[in-house]
Amino acid sequence: MELINKYIKGDRAVWMITLLLALASMLLVYSSIVTLAYKHYEGNTLRYLFRHGFFLLSGFVIIFITHNIKYTYFSKISKIGVIISIPLLLLTLLVGTNINDASRWLTIPVINQSFQTSDLAKLFLVMYVARMLSIKQDEIQDFTKGFLPIIIPVFIVCGLIFPANFSTAAVLFASCMVLMFIGRTPIRHLLGVASVGIVMVLFSLLVANYAPALFPRAETWVKRIENFSKQDTKGNYQVEQAKIAIATGGLTGKGPGGSTQRNFLPHPYSDFIYAIVIEEYGIIGGLGILFLYLMLFFRAMRIVMRTEKTFGSLLVVGVSFILVFQGLINMAVAVNLLPVTGQPLPFVSMGGTSIWFTSIAIGIILSVSREFDAKSNSKTVKEEVEPESKENEFAIA
Repeated sequence: MELINKYIKGDRAVWMITLLLALASMLLVYSSIVTLAYKHYEGNTLRYLFRHGFFLLSGFVIIFITHNIKYTYFSKISKIGVIISIPLLLLTLLVGTNINDASRWLTIPVINQSFQTSDLAKLFLVMYVARMLSIKQDEIQDFTKGFLPIIIPVFIVCGLIFPANFSTAAVLFASCMVLMFIGRTPIRHLLGVASVGIVMVLFSLLVANYAPALFPRAETWVKRIENFSKQDTKGNYQVEQAKIAIATGGLTGKGPGGSTQRNFLPHPYSDFIYAIVIEEYGIIGGLGILFLYLMLFFRAMRIVMRTEKTFGSLLVVGVSFILVFQGLINMAVAVNLLPVTGQPLPFVSMGGTSIWFTSIAIGIILSVSREFDAKSNSKTVKEEVEPESKENEFAIA
């Protein structure tokens, strides 16, 4: 215990929630990869289990490293990160790995590991918006000096993600809008930006109707929305199979490994893993996973209230909101409360580099809480000056 207290810093509840999500992930992924294993490795599920376990274990290493970095460094990193993200997103659109008419992945040479550049861009953009909001607090009412320097990179990054991944672009855009609202951006500016965003999406769909090659995914988006609005499960195989999984799960579920719909449900180990949660562990298990994400957000808000600097507060709000928001969307899709999207369940769905980027986000939250704990435990430590941030004006009494 003394060793843990020495090296593991920050909010212990966040550490525990992350550990529980990782344990749930191992059980659920091992149960849901049966079909995939038979398809590629003659039923060798251990191959996928060890691979997924490696990513989770390395994820905890990333969390440990990240939580030991002073959070103010992320302010400077964000500028470089956004600059790097833009050409990477453009490169992904032009020469990225194309699956189902969507170019979302770049493959890293030598190690031959693919990753979604949007995951990298999400993290850096949220960090950048938090940084700029903390710097521009005195000018945030000014459209030209305070607002444009923040919103222009948001439009560029989301615009580059949009053609291949509408749901990720929408989640990122909405998260940035929430962060700007909390950062005291005038409502009139936000409403104007939201209006422009809606017009741009509608215009893109109109263009796609006449030139499908420009937005090959547009037809899929429209069909998913139409099927959802009509509640036509027969026209949506994924939703139909997810509903069967949920209905047969009942209150307590079929037990670990008892899923049958994993053999029929597309991507039961990622996009629809929450349906497997309910089928195997019942409504109780589904509520348990939901509770963990809500607790993660609650603990993050506790950290926000205690953090003394504006940048630290906004940084925690941004990364925690986008994680939990993505998780809620995944759950809502599985229970047919939202149209089908491609959003995985953070730190639970099977994935490679996406787990690493989620780990960085959790590490950032812990880094901010670690800074607070270090100061509260030592009254003799002088308050460090954060040159690019003001005192936290957003802490709730």
